[in-house]
Amino acid sequence: MIGHLLGGRYEIIERIGGGGMALVYRAQDILLNRNVAVKVLRQQFVHDDEFIRRFRREAQSAASLSHPNVVSIYDVGQEDEIHYIVMECVEGKNLNEIIKERAPLQVDEAVRIASQICDALEHAHQNQIIHRDIKPHNILIGRNGRVKVTDFGIARAVTSTTITQTGSVVGSVHYFSPEHAKGIVTGEKSDLYSLGIVLYQMLTAQLPFLGESPISVALKHLQEEFEEPRKINPLIPQSVENVILKSMRKNPEERYQSADEMLKDLETCLLPGRRNESKLEFTHLDDEDQTRVIPAIKPQQMGMSSNGDDVPAQSGNSEKPQSKQTAKKSKKKPILWVTLVLLLLICMGGVVYYVQNLLVVPDVEVPNVVTKTEDQAKVLISQSGLVIKDPIVHEYKDGIAPGVVFYQSYPEKSVVKKGTEIELKVGIAKPLTPMPDVKGQSYDDAVKLLTSQQIKETQIQRNEQFSDKAEGTVLSQTPAANESFDKDTVQVVLTVSKGAATVKMPDLIGHTQKEAENEVKKAGLKVGSIKEEFSYEQEKGKVTKQWPSEAGSDLPPNTEITFYVSTGYPPEAITLPFNVPVAPKEEGKNSKIRITYTDARGENQEWGSRTINTTQVFTINLLLAPNKDSVVSVYRDGQFVDTYPVSYIDAKNGTVTMPQIAPPAGTTPTDMPDGTSSHNGSGSGEQGNSGDTSNDGNTGGDPSNQDGTNSNGEPSALAPETGSTGLARGEFAVKHTNHPGKGKGLQKKQGEVIEAVKHQ
Repeated sequence: MIGHLLGGRYEIIERIGGGGMALVYRAQDILLNRNVAVKVLRQQFVHDDEFIRRFRREAQSAASLSHPNVVSIYDVGQEDEIHYIVMECVEGKNLNEIIKERAPLQVDEAVRIASQICDALEHAHQNQIIHRDIKPHNILIGRNGRVKVTDFGIARAVTSTTITQTGSVVGSVHYFSPEHAKGIVTGEKSDLYSLGIVLYQMLTAQLPFLGESPISVALKHLQEEFEEPRKINPLIPQSVENVILKSMRKNPEERYQSADEMLKDLETCLLPGRRNESKLEFTHLDDEDQTRVIPAIKPQQMGMSSNGDDVPAQSGNSEKPQSKQTAKKSKKKPILWVTLVLLLLICMGGVVYYVQNLLVVPDVEVPNVVTKTEDQAKVLISQSGLVIKDPIVHEYKDGIAPGVVFYQSYPEKSVVKKGTEIELKVGIAKPLTPMPDVKGQSYDDAVKLLTSQQIKETQIQRNEQFSDKAEGTVLSQTPAANESFDKDTVQVVLTVSKGAATVKMPDLIGHTQKEAENEVKKAGLKVGSIKEEFSYEQEKGKVTKQWPSEAGSDLPPNTEITFYVSTGYPPEAITLPFNVPVAPKEEGKNSKIRITYTDARGENQEWGSRTINTTQVFTINLLLAPNKDSVVSVYRDGQFVDTYPVSYIDAKNGTVTMPQIAPPAGTTPTDMPDGTSSHNGSGSGEQGNSGDTSNDGNTGGDPSNQDGTNSNGEPSALAPETGSTGLARGEFAVKHTNHPGKGKGLQKKQGEVIEAVKHQ
C-alpha cells in the first residue's frame, strides 16, 4: 500500500497501526494538503459480507458524531477490493502505550482522561450510538493532551439488534461488561462498565480480571469480585475509588444511569470536600439466577400421617358402627395407596437413573497437543474422549513448521466435559505470491507496483545499463514475472535503462589542430570539418570553437566534431606595447606591484606581480580592436593606484599618450627600462628628432613652464603647483609621446605633452 494513491486523492505514506479487522495508514490528502489516517479492511475479510457491513457501520456510526473527543470521519470509499475509511489523523499515542510506559498514572491525569472519554460517550449515547469496545487501544491522546475516542467498528445503534451472534461475542474480553459476556443486548451502561475498567487500569497498572483463556476471563466478569483499587494503590482518593466501584457493578441497575451522571461525578471527585468521602456500600438486589432455600413440604400438607396413613377428617358427630364389609374396604385403602406410591417412586427412580446416564457427562482433562503433528493431535484428543472441531483451521504462522499444531481452544490440563469440541489450528507452508511483470514499465511505476505487493523499497535493487530504450525503463527483472516469491525475504533486482551509450566531449579550445584531432579520436568521436577564422582570443594555429557540443557534454559514439582554428588576429587589430611607470611607496623600500589589463582578448586579465624598491617602467603588450578599448590598472600593496585608458582610435591615429619617467632634477641621465633616456635639464634643454634643441631655462631642467603649462602652452596634468620653479625634490618628469617606440629620450615634438609626476 505504501506509495499507493487511494481513490485518486490519498497518497499512502506509512503504516501506523492496525487491529484484528483493519490496518491503519498515515496518508496525505493531496487535494486539501493535509495528513489523514486511512483505515483499510484487511484482505482476508474483503469477501466476508459480515465484516464489510461491520466496517461500513463504523463509518456510519462515527460520521454521525461531531465532538472534540471523537475522531472525525472525512470520507469513506471502495477501490477495487480495498474498503477504506478516511479519518482525522491524531499526532500522539494511544492510551495503551501510555499505560505501558508510565502506569500507574497521576490521579488527576487519569481522571482528566476518563472525563474526556465519558464526555465523548455521553455525546454518542445522545445520538443513540453504543461504542461496545471501550479500551485503552481505542483511546488516542494527542500531543496537546486532547483525548479522542476512535474505532466504532462494533458500535451499534440502540434500536438495532445486537451484533453478538450465536457462539461468538464481538469485543475485547478484558473490558467486557457482564451482560456483554452473556451475549445479550448491551446498552449505555455497558460502555460505562468498560470505562470503569480503563480508569482502574490507569490508576493500578493492572486489569481487574485475568485468566488463562478468554472464557475464564468472561466468567470472572460474571461471577467474581475484583480487588479494590485502593488496596493496590493507596494514593487513590476514596472519591475516585467510588467512581470505579459504581461503574463496575455487575448489576447494570447499580451502575451510573447515564454517561452524563458519571461525567458529573468525575468532574467533582477531586474537590477537597469529596476526597475523603465514605466508601460506597451496595445492597444486593434479587437475582433470578441466585441459589434459594425452599422450605420442605410437611406430610400433613399432603393429607397423610407421619406413618403414611390417611389422616381422617375430624367431625363433630360420633362415628356410627361400621359393618364388616366397610371394615374390609377401609383396610384395603392404605395398601392401595402404598402400592401406588411405591410404583411411582420406582418409576421416578428409573427416570432419574436414565436422565443421569443421559445427561450427566463425566469430566476429562484436555491434553496438550501444541507442537504436535496434526495426526498425533487427533490420536491424543480422541483417546481423551474429546472431539476435534471440524474443520481444522490450516493457516500460516511465522516460526511454525507445516503440519504442526500451534493453537488449541482449551489450554493443557483444563477440565471439560467428555465429548467437548476442541478447535485446532495447524501451520502450513508460507503462502507465496506470483511476481508481477514490471518489464517495460518506468522504474517509479515498477516500484509502486512492487510495494503494493508488500515488498519494501529496501528490498528493491536498481542496476543501470545503456540501451536503446528510454532512460528509466525496466529492461529485466529478478525474480522473473509470475515466479513465486516470499515477500519478507525476496530481493528484487531491476535492470534499468540509462539511455544510449555516450562519450564525453573533450575541451579542444586552445589546443593546436593536431592536438585537437588526437583528443577527438581518443574520446571515440570522429574529426569532421576543420575551419579557419580570425581570433582575438586565440593565437594563430589554436582552436577557437568546437561543434556540436561544449566540453563535458554527452554525445553518441562516432559523432563528427567540427572545430575552428585561428588564423591569427584580424587585419584591423593593433598590437601596442604600453609602458607603465611604477614607483614604490617609499624610495628604497619594497612595494608589491600588481598590473591587470583589459583588451580585445578579454576583461581583467592578469599581467602579473612584481616587487620593487625603485621607480621602474613595465611594458604591457595590448591588443586593440575597433569595438574594444583597453585599460591598464595598477595596484600597489593591494591598494588601487592608477588606471591608464587606451582607445583603439588613438592607437590607430598614433595619438596614444604613453606615460614615461624622467629622474629628479640634478641626476645623471640613465637608460630607462623601456629604452628611453632622461636628462637633468640643467639649461641644456631636450634633444628632438631633427637635432634642434630647446632650453626652457627653468632651474632643475623642468620642461614645463612655471605657470604649470608644457612647452606648447598646454596644461600639464601632473605639473607642480602654480608659482613653483622647477620640480620639487622627489618628483620626476613623465612624457606622453605620440609615437611610442620611435626615438629615445625625452624627445619633444609637436603634440607631445610633458607632465610632472610626483614620486610616491
